[in-house]
Amino acid sequence: MEQEGYTPEAGQEDTTRRRFLKWLLGIIAAVNVFIAGIPFLRSLAGPAAKARSGDWLKVASISSLPEGRPVAIRFMAERQDAYIHNTVLHSAWVIKHSPDEITVFSPVCPHLGCYYQWDQRLGRFECPCHASVFALDGKVLGGPAPRPLDTLQTRIDNGNLFIKWERFQVGTPSKVTIA
Repeated sequence: MEQEGYTPEAGQEDTTRRRFLKWLLGIIAAVNVFIAGIPFLRSLAGPAAKARSGDWLKVASISSLPEGRPVAIRFMAERQDAYIHNTVLHSAWVIKHSPDEITVFSPVCPHLGCYYQWDQRLGRFECPCHASVFALDGKVLGGPAPRPLDTLQTRIDNGNLFIKWERFQVGTPSKVTIA
C-alpha cells in the first residue's frame, strides 16, 4: 500500500537529510565542548607552565641604588591563577655592594613569615614580632630564626636589576621554595 505523495526517492532524500543534520549537530556539540573546556585545560596546565618559566622581573636601575646600604624596593608582578590575572605588589631588600654585585633578600622573616625592617642606627635587620636579628649579609645574629635571610636570584642587564620572585617555607632550617 503506497501513500499518496510518497515516493521511495523522497524517503531516501529525507533519511540523507536527517543523517546530515545529526552529523552537523554532532560537530557543533564537539566544538562547543572543546571551547568550554579551554579554561579548564588552562587551569590544569597554566600554573605549572608559569612556575617552570620563572619570569624575571625588572625592579630597579642599578645607578639609582646607593652602595653599601639596604634599600627597600617595591615592584609589581603579574600573577596568574588558572585564567584569572592579578597584579600583585611585592617588596624586597636590595644591597648594592658594587655596580656588578648585588644581594636581594626576600622581605619575609624565615622564622614565622613576618616582615622585618632595617634599623639604620644599629646597622642590622630586625623582625619586630619575635626579636630575630640579622646582619647586613643576612646571617642570624640573635633570636629564634632557624636560618639566614632568604636571597632571591638576581640578574643585571643593561644597567637594570632583574629578580626572580620566590616564596620560601618559614620555620625550617633549610631554604625550601614554595610553588
